Amino acid sequence: MRRRRNRTQMAAMDQINVTPLLDLTFLLLIAFMITMPLMEYGTNAAQPPEMNSEKLPEENFISVSLTKSGTIMLDNDAVSKEDLKKKLLELSDRKPKPQLLLRGDGSQSYKAVIELLALVRSSGFNDATLVTQAERN
Repeated sequence: MRRRRNRTQMAAMDQINVTPLLDLTFLLLIAFMITMPLMEYGTNAAQPPEMNSEKLPEENFISVSLTKSGTIMLDNDAVSKEDLKKKLLELSDRKPKPQLLLRGDGSQSYKAVIELLALVRSSGFNDATLVTQAERN
């Protein structure tokens, strides 16, 4: 009598185990969920103080930042006070006039931020918006 070979070993080969694939997918999802909020302020050196505020505009805006070290940034370029005033005077003549967002690092003194605000206002931007971080509850 001939014995039939047991086919249970072959039956297991026609299925794909997706558990490791799902584990990897969830790991990547969690990693991106953790890193995305950290990237929001990663490009700017200024960390504004926390306060509830409205949403920032998504287009037609200029960003002026006062960093922790006292450097003034126009969008992503470091500028002096004189250069900032010249560039803002040029930009204030544009149609439509861009909205100006002013960021001051939370560790900077109130006086330094107000002096920068006065410079911005003297350059033709009377409606500058002070940017803050959302409060954490």
